[in-house]
Amino acid sequence: MKKLFTILCLCFILNLQAADKDRYFEIAKNMELFTQLYKELNTYYVDDIDPNKLMTDGINKMLDGLDPFTNYITGADLDEYQLQTTGKYGGIGARISKIGDYVFITDPYEGFPAQKAGLEAGDAILEIDGKVATKYNSDEVSQLLKGEPGTKITVKVRKAISNQEKTIVFNREEIKISNVPYFGMVNNNVGYIKLDMFADDASVEVQNALKELKKNPNLKSVILDLRGNGGGLLNEAINICNTFVDKGTNIVNTKGKIAESNMNYTTTGKPIDTEIPLAILTDGGSASASEIVSGSMQDLDRGIVIGQNTYGKGLVQITKPVAYKSKLKVTVSKYYIPSGRCIQRIDYSHRSANGVASALADSLRQTFKTKNGRIVKDGAGIEPDIKTVDEKIAPITIALYNNNHVFDFANKYKYNHKELRDGAKFTMNDEEYTAFTDFIKGKEYEYTTATENELAALKKSTKDDELSEDVNKAITDLETKIKHDKSKDIIKYKPEIKRLLEQEIASRYLFEKGRIANSLKNDNDVLKAIEVLSDATKYKGTLTVQK
Repeated sequence: MKKLFTILCLCFILNLQAADKDRYFEIAKNMELFTQLYKELNTYYVDDIDPNKLMTDGINKMLDGLDPFTNYITGADLDEYQLQTTGKYGGIGARISKIGDYVFITDPYEGFPAQKAGLEAGDAILEIDGKVATKYNSDEVSQLLKGEPGTKITVKVRKAISNQEKTIVFNREEIKISNVPYFGMVNNNVGYIKLDMFADDASVEVQNALKELKKNPNLKSVILDLRGNGGGLLNEAINICNTFVDKGTNIVNTKGKIAESNMNYTTTGKPIDTEIPLAILTDGGSASASEIVSGSMQDLDRGIVIGQNTYGKGLVQITKPVAYKSKLKVTVSKYYIPSGRCIQRIDYSHRSANGVASALADSLRQTFKTKNGRIVKDGAGIEPDIKTVDEKIAPITIALYNNNHVFDFANKYKYNHKELRDGAKFTMNDEEYTAFTDFIKGKEYEYTTATENELAALKKSTKDDELSEDVNKAITDLETKIKHDKSKDIIKYKPEIKRLLEQEIASRYLFEKGRIANSLKNDNDVLKAIEVLSDATKYKGTLTVQK
């Protein structure tokens, strides 16, 4: 038996070696083929070929067959990638956007060079260091504005409303985008922390925010808002969990093809507060590190998750340096949160005949248990403990925003009002809303409703079916009535349009903090969290197995 076992082991090893040999031969063969093909194209193709573009396109096409998170990062794109992980860059500190022929300042960051130099939302950028800005798109203008901290920059702008042209000279600085753009109290007893990114120091910022909130003797519970947060650094997610759970708590296990990808991550520091009731807000934009935090708090029954299902990204990436200052961001493992589940939604290893990867079927999803024994499932992101309705924005509201009428009206409001009434709690009165409806009269903001889209499809089908004139007339009459009703949409959807205007106006005076703070007064997810956190019985019951 021992001899037979030895023979079988040798056969197994030889088969592995043969498989590896075949694999390496295929790699070498295809590399040679690729090189020859590239050489022939460069020699014979009728037009000159840009070798950088051709190679980058080829690499990106190759990676397209894997998953959307495995990317080739060229040297030129490295600054943008590093901004996502560090939150730092050299520049003026402002968001910009191309509107028509001009690139505009849309949001100056409070306390940074642009704002300190007097640049405001609505300023049209005319020149940068003598270069005419209208010749460039927004990405190119962004590059012109960036530079080494301490270097001088000259920006010529046309001010909103007054149309006065001004030339402003100031110095660039190191810009550090805050992971936590806002925290504060949403009522007498409930604190709120908005986390936008998981870049460097995200955990420190969350911990500092919580410490500040705890200085309020009335604080009894906390909301951590992860909506729209696409993730970032894994270690920051672990440390944010450590804010609320004890040292030595297992948060994530990663499993990959190579040994170094198999890791267990536990908390290593002293927590800030392991007892305070906690609600985590999520939506479809909450991904990766956001899902580690929300999923771990759910699995450990440390907090309740409120909102909509998360994105479902259970894949871990690392960056590997390649030639000429480029990098490869490659998926190396899947992560598993405390219950043992992986929340990856899309199976990229199995694709349809036309190359499409699909979500894991419900029948294949497995069940797991939280620390208290509550049932949770894998394979579809984090499902909230309390689901809320994802409110749909009316087409007219989207049209008003996309056509910059909300943006322009906020600029006009700031021009005419030197101070903001009631600060971040600002609410438009009826007279101010009427001023907005007057402002948009004659302005372009075409949009189609769902009913119009369905009616257009019906009209096409009746034409194809050659139905009677009476039917066509009835459809035409219905179109006329719908257009008449659309004229009333500015009143019908007044509450949601007004909320958007209030947030935009608040940002003109109080920057991003003001925008966020103003939005909370009408935020249904926040209101639901306040309701649950204010009811100890309901909060504890949500974290307990229902018998």
